[in-house]
Amino acid sequence: MTTPQPTRHRRLRANPTIRAMLRETHLTRADLIYPVFIHAGDQPTIPIPSMPGVSRLSLAAFEQALLGLADLGIPALLLFGLPAHKDALGSQAADPNGIVQQAIRLAKRSHPNLYLISDVCLCAYTDHGHCGLFDANQQLDNDKSVAQLAQVALSHAQAGVDMVAPSDMMDGRVRAIRTALDSEGFQDTPIMSYASKYASAFYGPFRDAADSAPQFGDRRSYQMDPANSDEALREILTDVAEGADLILVKPALAYGDIIYRARQAAGVPIAAYNVSGEYAMLKLAAQQGLIDEKQAILETLIGFKRAGADLIVTYHAPQVAPWLPA
Repeated sequence: MTTPQPTRHRRLRANPTIRAMLRETHLTRADLIYPVFIHAGDQPTIPIPSMPGVSRLSLAAFEQALLGLADLGIPALLLFGLPAHKDALGSQAADPNGIVQQAIRLAKRSHPNLYLISDVCLCAYTDHGHCGLFDANQQLDNDKSVAQLAQVALSHAQAGVDMVAPSDMMDGRVRAIRTALDSEGFQDTPIMSYASKYASAFYGPFRDAADSAPQFGDRRSYQMDPANSDEALREILTDVAEGADLILVKPALAYGDIIYRARQAAGVPIAAYNVSGEYAMLKLAAQQGLIDEKQAILETLIGFKRAGADLIVTYHAPQVAPWLPA
């Protein structure tokens, strides 16, 4: 009687050449989007203690940073602005001479091929730190918020941005932004919607970076419950129907199932936002000698691609770009 031979899956893992040839998921520099914080002050760089290696940049420092980012081959930036003045309406967000609008024009003059995406939200511009506008009773006014957000997106398009990315989670904002852009001749400006943005503990360092912590209440009335996934699909499909060209899942590390489900259902490209808390955890663990930093970062980013992401928004981009093929 012949003894059954064991299955030998390891035959295709034993040699590094065949392992590389059979790799199913690939990470390249073309997958990366780098978030940048630009502030309206004169101090060139303001380090963000909760995000080691990340700083707020003045316009002059941003102009200098563009040279290095271009040399690294990072193809796209996601721009966040910190204004000189905040008010209840976030009025500087839509100002033609606002900090993001200035940064867009500056970057397009010096690096016209660099793809610029602008975050469209009000949290960094309002004195209350929320993503929308409130009435006198501190009740969120969804429709008033949407009207303001559409004007913000339009001002970014007029400044020359390549793509707008609404991150507020107000109902109907994708349709309003699409209508505003189309009516002013920006039919070719795409929308990357933060369609499934969760009310997450992983945003803590970002709120330090953008000075956007809510001054009252929290964001659970408009950001999603981390326990829900079917709701994410409803949000995603609604935004696609309203005109979103690309869907962003935020956060990413604990939401691989959402990335996967979006990949299966949305019918448009998917991006994953490797958020500030996820970044900080790896950086701080590496500083303590608890992990192999390079391997942990690459494994994390590859995981997002394996789940179905086409693009990855990550603060690791300048560090990982030299490790990756073009």
